[in-house]
Amino acid sequence: MGWLKRSREKDEAKDGTDPLAWVAEDDESGAPETDGEQAGSDGESSERQGPWDVSEVESSESYVDLGGLWLPGRDGMELRLEVEEESGRVIAATVQLGTSAVQLQAFAAPRREGIWDEIRKEIASSVTRQGGTADEVPGPFGRELLARVPSRTPEGRTTHQPARFAGIDGPRWFLRAVFHGEAAYETEKAADLESLVREVVVVRGTEAMAPRELLTLRLPEGAVDDKANSEDDEDGEQDGRDELRPFERGPEITEVR
Repeated sequence: MGWLKRSREKDEAKDGTDPLAWVAEDDESGAPETDGEQAGSDGESSERQGPWDVSEVESSESYVDLGGLWLPGRDGMELRLEVEEESGRVIAATVQLGTSAVQLQAFAAPRREGIWDEIRKEIASSVTRQGGTADEVPGPFGRELLARVPSRTPEGRTTHQPARFAGIDGPRWFLRAVFHGEAAYETEKAADLESLVREVVVVRGTEAMAPRELLTLRLPEGAVDDKANSEDDEDGEQDGRDELRPFERGPEITEVR
Protein backbone atom coordinates (compact mmCIF):
# COMPACT_ATOMS: atom_id res chain seq x y z
CA MET A 1 0.00 0.00 0.00
CA GLY A 2 1.32 3.44 -0.82
CA TRP A 3 1.86 6.23 1.63
CA LEU A 4 -1.20 7.99 2.93
CA LYS A 5 -1.85 11.36 1.37
CA ARG A 6 -4.41 13.92 2.38
CA SER A 7 -5.93 16.84 0.50
CA ARG A 8 -7.88 19.92 1.41
CA GLU A 9 -11.52 20.16 0.38
CA LYS A 10 -12.30 23.50 -1.25
CA ASP A 11 -15.11 25.52 0.28
CA GLU A 12 -16.70 26.35 -3.06
CA ALA A 13 -16.88 24.59 -6.41
CA LYS A 14 -15.62 26.47 -9.44
CA ASP A 15 -19.09 27.09 -10.82
CA GLY A 16 -20.94 27.38 -7.53
CA THR A 17 -22.08 23.76 -7.45
CA ASP A 18 -20.23 20.55 -6.84
CA PRO A 19 -21.55 17.40 -8.53
CA LEU A 20 -19.54 15.22 -6.16
CA ALA A 21 -21.02 16.68 -2.99
CA TRP A 22 -24.48 17.24 -1.63
CA VAL A 23 -25.58 18.79 1.63
CA ALA A 24 -27.42 16.99 4.40
CA GLU A 25 -31.04 18.04 4.62
CA ASP A 26 -33.06 18.58 7.79
CA ASP A 27 -34.96 15.32 7.45
CA GLU A 28 -35.98 14.11 10.88
CA SER A 29 -37.76 10.95 9.84
CA GLY A 30 -39.57 9.31 12.70
CA ALA A 31 -40.04 5.99 10.96
CA PRO A 32 -39.29 2.99 13.16
CA GLU A 33 -36.08 1.14 12.42
CA THR A 34 -36.22 -2.54 11.55
CA ASP A 35 -33.69 -4.90 10.05
CA GLY A 36 -33.84 -5.41 6.31
CA GLU A 37 -31.85 -6.55 3.31
CA GLN A 38 -29.81 -4.16 1.24
CA ALA A 39 -31.99 -2.60 -1.43
CA GLY A 40 -31.11 -2.56 -5.10
CA SER A 41 -31.18 0.60 -7.20
CA ASP A 42 -34.78 -0.09 -8.18
CA GLY A 43 -35.86 -0.21 -4.56
CA GLU A 44 -36.24 -3.99 -4.50
CA SER A 45 -34.14 -6.26 -2.32
CA SER A 46 -31.33 -8.09 -4.09
CA GLU A 47 -28.93 -10.88 -3.26
CA ARG A 48 -26.14 -9.58 -1.04
CA GLN A 49 -22.72 -9.30 -2.66
CA GLY A 50 -21.20 -6.41 -0.71
CA PRO A 51 -20.41 -3.71 0.28
CA TRP A 52 -21.07 -5.00 3.77
CA ASP A 53 -22.54 -3.71 6.99
CA VAL A 54 -20.29 -4.04 10.03
CA SER A 55 -22.76 -6.54 11.50
CA GLU A 56 -21.86 -8.93 8.67
CA VAL A 57 -18.11 -9.16 9.37
CA GLU A 58 -16.23 -10.56 12.33
CA SER A 59 -13.52 -7.92 12.87
CA SER A 60 -11.58 -5.09 11.26
CA GLU A 61 -8.28 -6.98 11.53
CA SER A 62 -7.81 -7.46 7.78
CA TYR A 63 -9.06 -3.97 6.84
CA VAL A 64 -7.77 -0.41 6.85
CA ASP A 65 -9.93 1.04 9.63
CA LEU A 66 -11.09 4.58 8.82
CA GLY A 67 -13.88 4.66 11.39
CA GLY A 68 -17.06 4.88 9.32
CA LEU A 69 -15.44 2.82 6.54
CA TRP A 70 -13.22 -0.25 6.59
CA LEU A 71 -11.28 -0.72 3.37
CA PRO A 72 -9.66 -3.91 2.09
CA GLY A 73 -5.96 -3.67 1.28
CA ARG A 74 -4.56 -4.11 -2.23
CA ASP A 75 -0.99 -4.34 -3.51
CA GLY A 76 0.01 -1.01 -5.04
CA MET A 77 -2.97 0.78 -3.53
CA GLU A 78 -2.64 4.47 -2.72
CA LEU A 79 -5.04 5.91 -0.16
CA ARG A 80 -5.81 9.62 0.08
CA LEU A 81 -8.09 11.10 2.73
CA GLU A 82 -9.84 14.35 1.87
CA VAL A 83 -10.06 16.84 4.72
CA GLU A 84 -12.56 19.68 4.95
CA GLU A 85 -10.47 22.82 5.36
CA GLU A 86 -12.79 24.73 7.68
CA SER A 87 -13.63 21.94 10.13
CA GLY A 88 -10.60 19.68 9.73
CA ARG A 89 -12.82 16.60 9.51
CA VAL A 90 -12.13 13.76 7.10
CA ILE A 91 -14.97 13.68 4.56
CA ALA A 92 -13.92 11.16 1.90
CA ALA A 93 -11.46 8.39 1.09
CA THR A 94 -10.00 8.00 -2.39
CA VAL A 95 -8.30 4.78 -3.43
CA GLN A 96 -6.06 4.77 -6.49
CA LEU A 97 -4.93 1.64 -8.33
CA GLY A 98 -2.78 2.32 -11.36
CA THR A 99 -4.39 4.91 -13.61
CA SER A 100 -7.84 4.66 -12.00
CA ALA A 101 -9.34 5.76 -8.71
CA VAL A 102 -12.56 5.57 -6.72
CA GLN A 103 -13.78 8.12 -4.19
CA LEU A 104 -15.82 6.67 -1.32
CA GLN A 105 -18.21 8.46 1.03
CA ALA A 106 -20.74 6.96 3.44
CA PHE A 107 -23.88 8.68 4.69
CA ALA A 108 -26.68 7.99 7.13
CA ALA A 109 -29.97 6.95 5.52
CA PRO A 110 -33.46 5.84 6.56
CA ARG A 111 -33.65 2.12 7.23
CA ARG A 112 -36.90 1.48 5.40
CA GLU A 113 -36.04 3.06 2.06
CA GLY A 114 -33.01 3.71 -0.13
CA ILE A 115 -31.99 7.20 -1.27
CA TRP A 116 -29.84 6.43 -4.34
CA ASP A 117 -32.70 6.91 -6.81
CA GLU A 118 -33.25 10.42 -5.48
CA ILE A 119 -29.56 11.28 -5.21
CA ARG A 120 -28.86 10.01 -8.72
CA LYS A 121 -31.33 12.51 -10.16
CA GLU A 122 -29.81 15.35 -8.13
CA ILE A 123 -26.29 14.57 -9.33
CA ALA A 124 -27.42 14.36 -12.96
CA SER A 125 -29.17 17.70 -12.64
CA SER A 126 -26.10 19.33 -11.06
CA VAL A 127 -23.78 18.03 -13.79
CA THR A 128 -26.01 19.20 -16.64
CA ARG A 129 -26.43 22.65 -15.06
CA GLN A 130 -22.67 23.04 -15.25
CA GLY A 131 -22.63 22.19 -18.94
CA GLY A 132 -21.73 18.53 -18.62
CA THR A 133 -23.62 15.37 -19.49
CA ALA A 134 -24.96 12.56 -17.33
CA ASP A 135 -26.43 9.34 -18.73
CA GLU A 136 -28.14 6.75 -16.56
CA VAL A 137 -26.84 3.28 -17.36
CA PRO A 138 -26.99 -0.22 -15.81
CA GLY A 139 -23.88 -1.23 -13.87
CA PRO A 140 -22.56 -3.86 -11.49
CA PHE A 141 -24.06 -2.03 -8.51
CA GLY A 142 -27.41 -1.27 -10.17
CA ARG A 143 -28.35 1.95 -11.91
CA GLU A 144 -25.37 4.30 -12.32
CA LEU A 145 -24.52 7.65 -13.89
CA LEU A 146 -21.89 7.95 -16.58
CA ALA A 147 -20.98 11.63 -16.62
CA ARG A 148 -18.69 14.08 -18.35
CA VAL A 149 -18.07 16.87 -15.86
CA PRO A 150 -16.66 20.29 -16.85
CA SER A 151 -13.24 20.97 -15.36
CA ARG A 152 -10.89 23.93 -15.77
CA THR A 153 -7.22 23.34 -16.54
CA PRO A 154 -4.40 25.39 -14.95
CA GLU A 155 -4.20 27.27 -18.26
CA GLY A 156 -7.84 28.32 -17.90
CA ARG A 157 -9.26 26.02 -20.58
CA THR A 158 -12.45 24.03 -19.98
CA THR A 159 -12.28 20.28 -20.47
CA HIS A 160 -14.65 17.46 -19.63
CA GLN A 161 -13.58 14.73 -17.23
CA PRO A 162 -15.31 11.33 -17.25
CA ALA A 163 -16.76 10.17 -13.93
CA ARG A 164 -18.93 7.20 -13.08
CA PHE A 165 -21.27 7.51 -10.09
CA ALA A 166 -22.45 4.36 -8.31
CA GLY A 167 -24.60 4.17 -5.18
CA ILE A 168 -25.36 1.36 -2.76
CA ASP A 169 -28.22 1.54 -0.27
CA GLY A 170 -27.52 -0.41 2.93
CA PRO A 171 -29.20 -0.76 6.34
CA ARG A 172 -29.42 2.82 7.59
CA TRP A 173 -26.53 3.90 5.37
CA PHE A 174 -25.76 4.87 1.81
CA LEU A 175 -22.36 4.41 0.15
CA ARG A 176 -21.39 6.48 -2.87
CA ALA A 177 -18.54 5.39 -5.12
CA VAL A 178 -17.26 7.74 -7.84
CA PHE A 179 -14.92 6.12 -10.37
CA HIS A 180 -12.31 8.25 -12.14
CA GLY A 181 -9.67 7.67 -14.77
CA GLU A 182 -9.96 4.66 -17.06
CA ALA A 183 -12.29 2.92 -14.57
CA ALA A 184 -14.95 5.47 -15.46
CA TYR A 185 -15.34 4.17 -19.00
CA GLU A 186 -13.30 0.95 -19.42
CA THR A 187 -14.99 -2.18 -18.03
CA GLU A 188 -11.77 -4.17 -17.72
CA LYS A 189 -9.92 -1.30 -16.06
CA ALA A 190 -12.72 -0.94 -13.49
CA ALA A 191 -12.72 -4.59 -12.36
CA ASP A 192 -10.12 -4.27 -9.58
CA LEU A 193 -11.71 -1.17 -8.06
CA GLU A 194 -15.20 -2.67 -8.31
CA SER A 195 -13.91 -5.73 -6.46
CA LEU A 196 -12.48 -3.45 -3.76
CA VAL A 197 -15.80 -1.62 -3.37
CA ARG A 198 -17.55 -4.98 -2.97
CA GLU A 199 -15.36 -5.65 0.08
CA VAL A 200 -15.87 -2.27 1.77
CA VAL A 201 -17.47 -2.40 5.22
CA VAL A 202 -19.68 0.48 6.41
CA VAL A 203 -19.84 1.25 10.14
CA ARG A 204 -23.03 3.22 10.63
CA GLY A 205 -23.07 3.24 14.44
CA THR A 206 -26.15 3.36 16.65
CA GLU A 207 -26.44 7.11 17.22
CA ALA A 208 -29.30 9.10 15.74
CA MET A 209 -28.30 10.85 12.51
CA ALA A 210 -30.22 12.83 9.91
CA PRO A 211 -30.47 11.19 6.48
CA ARG A 212 -27.54 12.22 4.23
CA GLU A 213 -25.33 13.12 7.17
CA LEU A 214 -21.73 12.05 6.53
CA LEU A 215 -20.43 9.16 8.60
CA THR A 216 -17.32 10.12 10.55
CA LEU A 217 -14.00 9.08 9.05
CA ARG A 218 -10.57 9.21 10.68
CA LEU A 219 -6.92 8.54 9.96
CA PRO A 220 -5.99 4.86 10.32
CA GLU A 221 -3.71 3.88 13.19
CA GLY A 222 -0.06 4.45 12.39
CA ALA A 223 -0.82 6.80 9.49
CA VAL A 224 1.79 9.48 8.90
CA ASP A 225 1.20 12.91 7.41
CA ASP A 226 3.93 13.09 4.76
CA LYS A 227 3.98 16.85 4.52
CA ALA A 228 3.83 17.38 8.27
CA ASN A 229 6.82 15.10 8.68
CA SER A 230 8.86 16.89 6.02
CA GLU A 231 8.08 20.27 7.58
CA ASP A 232 9.08 19.00 11.03
CA ASP A 233 12.34 17.65 9.63
CA GLU A 234 13.16 20.99 8.04
CA ASP A 235 12.45 22.89 11.24
CA GLY A 236 14.29 20.35 13.36
CA GLU A 237 11.32 20.18 15.69
CA GLN A 238 9.18 17.15 16.47
CA ASP A 239 6.90 16.79 19.45
CA GLY A 240 6.14 13.08 18.93
CA ARG A 241 2.58 13.71 17.74
CA ASP A 242 1.00 13.39 14.29
CA GLU A 243 -0.80 16.66 13.64
CA LEU A 244 -3.76 16.81 11.30
CA ARG A 245 -2.50 19.50 8.98
CA PRO A 246 -4.49 19.58 5.73
CA PHE A 247 -2.23 20.24 2.78
CA GLU A 248 -2.57 21.07 -0.85
CA ARG A 249 -4.58 18.91 -3.24
CA GLY A 250 -2.65 16.36 -5.26
CA PRO A 251 -3.25 15.28 -8.88
CA GLU A 252 -6.84 15.76 -9.93
CA ILE A 253 -7.19 12.16 -11.15
CA THR A 254 -9.11 11.32 -8.01
CA GLU A 255 -11.43 14.30 -8.08
CA VAL A 256 -13.56 16.22 -10.54
CA ARG A 257 -14.23 19.85 -9.74
